[in-house]
Parts: sequence; structure tokens; C-alpha cells
Amino acid sequence: MLPLATPGIVAGAMLAFTISLDDVVITSFTSGPGSTTLPLYIFGQLKFGVSPSINALSTIVLLSALTLLAIAGVFSLRASKRGVGAIDTTALG
Repeated sequence: MLPLATPGIVAGAMLAFTISLDDVVITSFTSGPGSTTLPLYIFGQLKFGVSPSINALSTIVLLSALTLLAIAGVFSLRASKRGVGAIDTTALG
């Protein structure tokens, strides 16, 4: 059961990570004093201008998301070649 649910879990985690970068306003209201999340840190640094460290951090976030997407694509391609996860059309009637 878990191997079938793994792509959905990974996709949900990637979507949650992507959406969390957009929730700076909500995060600023709900975060406690002294806690700094990645979106709040980036937003706070952008107030002073775009520095090379923010550019590097954004590049790392983008490349890590693209790498995870490529890995998921490779696993999906391998699974489709093996026939794992294919829909059995004979059972559909």
C-alpha cells in the first residue's frame, strides 16, 4: 500500500514546501517571538536590498526543487516501464 501512496505523499510534500514559501504574511502572524522561518528570513533580507546571499539561497531552493522533481520523474519513468502502477483496463468493464 505504501509504494502506491509514495508518489502522492512526495507530491504533497513538494506542494506544501512550495506554498509555504508564499505564506510570508501568515507565517509572520503565526510565528512566535524569536523564531525565524526561511520565508521570513528571505523577506527580511529583501527589505535591505538583494544581496548575493539571498540570490544564492534562492538558487539553492530552486535547484533542490528541480532535483527532487527530476528524481520523481526518473522513478515514475522506471515504474511505467515495469508496468507498476498501470491501470488494468479489463477490470473497468
